[in-house]
Amino acid sequence: MFDFAVVICHGSYHTPVPYEPLINALKSKGIDAYCPQLPTADLAKLNVGDIASPDFDLGPPGKGYPQGEEDTDTILRVIQPLINQGKKVMLIGHSSGGWVASQSARSELCYEARKGKGQDGGIIGILFVGGFIIPVGESVNSFFQPQDGSPPVTPPFMRFHKHGWRGLGTIVEPEKFLFNDLDQATAQKYVKTLTASPILTTKLTTDAYSNVTCGYLVLDGDLTLPQPYQEGMIALQQSKQSSPIHVYHCPAGHSPHLSLTEGLADTIRDFAIKTQV
Repeated sequence: MFDFAVVICHGSYHTPVPYEPLINALKSKGIDAYCPQLPTADLAKLNVGDIASPDFDLGPPGKGYPQGEEDTDTILRVIQPLINQGKKVMLIGHSSGGWVASQSARSELCYEARKGKGQDGGIIGILFVGGFIIPVGESVNSFFQPQDGSPPVTPPFMRFHKHGWRGLGTIVEPEKFLFNDLDQATAQKYVKTLTASPILTTKLTTDAYSNVTCGYLVLDGDLTLPQPYQEGMIALQQSKQSSPIHVYHCPAGHSPHLSLTEGLADTIRDFAIKTQV
């Protein structure tokens, strides 16, 4: 069996809790898996008072909200010990976690570069799962906002609180936008785990698309990032590079780690095979 570990970069507004079924499914197949809490979605770092009853109107903490640099450092703290053990690592970028996965795939950590130096282990690929493929030089915010100088657009699935774009956003109707293909009781269970997020403004500086093999699982039933938008991001990035992006499809909404857990685990294993050289 192809031996590798999976590190999941979760989406905004999330904790690792909704990814636990996927982690368990991967481990049942003999695949080590990790999903650390990213600071940009960590209520303990967002100045919301009592995290059991958060107040999203308090404004930024004294040093400002965490940004992509802190998220990347969190993922690197998981990746680097695995690579030091000679492990191959696949990154999973779900939703805005696609930016984090891309930024984390530094050339010196990638399998091919390390192999060329006689070193074992390294990042073998990124699988974007309804993920943001952000071009180098763009942030999550800049890529999704109008390029013609028009006023900024608030997506239909989120709202901002007292401080507007300078404060925190949260998900609107998560049962619809995140969990539309789950039964009501299960959806409510995971709604309770959602957090908040500041605007993500850190620009991507790592050209992960050239460093590693990339794959994309298109979520055909996604109401947060609709299928045409996902396919548009794939086409845009594919036009800039010669190596193919391996594309998969599934009927899930935005959370296949919950609604099609075993199928996603199988896709991850299949993509790992495609990364072999």
